Amino acid sequence: MNDDLATGRAGPGWTGGWRPSEPWAEPAETATRAGPAADVLAVTGDPVLAERLAGIAAAAGVLIRTSRAAPAGAAWASARLVLVGRDALADLPPGRAPGGPGVVVVATAPVPQDVWRLALAVGAEQVTTLPDGEGWLVERILDATDPAAPAPVVGVVGGRGGGGASVLAAALAVTAAASGRRPVLLDADPLGGGLDLLLGAEREPGLRWPDLATARGRLRPGHLASGLPCVDGVRLLSWDRSEVADAPADAMAAVLSSAVRDSDLVVVDLPRALGSAAEAAASACRLGLVVVPAEVRAAAAARRVVAALEHRIDDLRLVVRGPAPTGLPAEVVADALRLPLAGELRAEPGLAAVLDRGEIAALRTRGPLAALCRRLLAETAAPEPARRAGG
Repeated sequence: MNDDLATGRAGPGWTGGWRPSEPWAEPAETATRAGPAADVLAVTGDPVLAERLAGIAAAAGVLIRTSRAAPAGAAWASARLVLVGRDALADLPPGRAPGGPGVVVVATAPVPQDVWRLALAVGAEQVTTLPDGEGWLVERILDATDPAAPAPVVGVVGGRGGGGASVLAAALAVTAAASGRRPVLLDADPLGGGLDLLLGAEREPGLRWPDLATARGRLRPGHLASGLPCVDGVRLLSWDRSEVADAPADAMAAVLSSAVRDSDLVVVDLPRALGSAAEAAASACRLGLVVVPAEVRAAAAARRVVAALEHRIDDLRLVVRGPAPTGLPAEVVADALRLPLAGELRAEPGLAAVLDRGEIAALRTRGPLAALCRRLLAETAAPEPARRAGG
């Protein structure tokens, strides 16, 4: 099961060790990740496997404790995840108590039939093999030790070029930061000119997409929070000024997996033409906003964008940017695209000059753009997505 997942890698500073002379051995150095050391238990009498499991846990920034026999009482109850070696599987009690820790059996391929039978008997949720399953195991450890709900992901895309999607995406992140949230703004459009220019962050030190092109699995906890440029409370991942190259889909998935756990909100500026990386980003979105100027040709162009997104984003809504040169109502545009109308964005005096100076954080708090952003952000926590017109 899940044997073809990417291999996890330990980040700098993570170390682990196992001393077979001690039944409850601590890693040689204390990991910097907060949390009790008993969150993850390894049950095995094999020192090689124990050392390997300690390294995998270290890649997640988590301490691990090792026992040669299945622990009982408080030691078992305090664990969120138990990793059981093949050698110790037969010693586990049958079944798994409701509300107890998750149990994962760790083996090397090929897996004998008796391992599957015993895993089922003890109520294990998974049998994973090494080394192929290391990446999945890092993810499972992180899920077990990070109970916080992942941050919502909001995707913004233009119905046509120059529709104002990048401005709305940046404004959403800036408005969220002003309200005390910890947003991450992802520039998923390599041909969009760079969100860093909107935020005046082109000279800020920190990671850009080319630095993360080889990322896989999930990044070390805190890697984005400490490595991305930060402007006015917004952590930004954009492009540099080198030759344009799209981000690999694996890198996008790794960044998103970390961003939703290292922030309160993730805003993604999506391209109109979806490559594999943008498809991964769109599929992660809780809410999608299609920004369309109130023009007939813009609405016609947006149909293709909507068609590409409607099967990937369940809650897809329309933002109409005015003023309409012919008086075209926003409701007519929404009806033509069969999307619920999320709001109208009226013209804002002085906005173009503010954006050209990279001072989007200086937006008037009572202006139409900031007002729309506040309302949209309040709706990201809505339990039920809006229903599409005609759907």
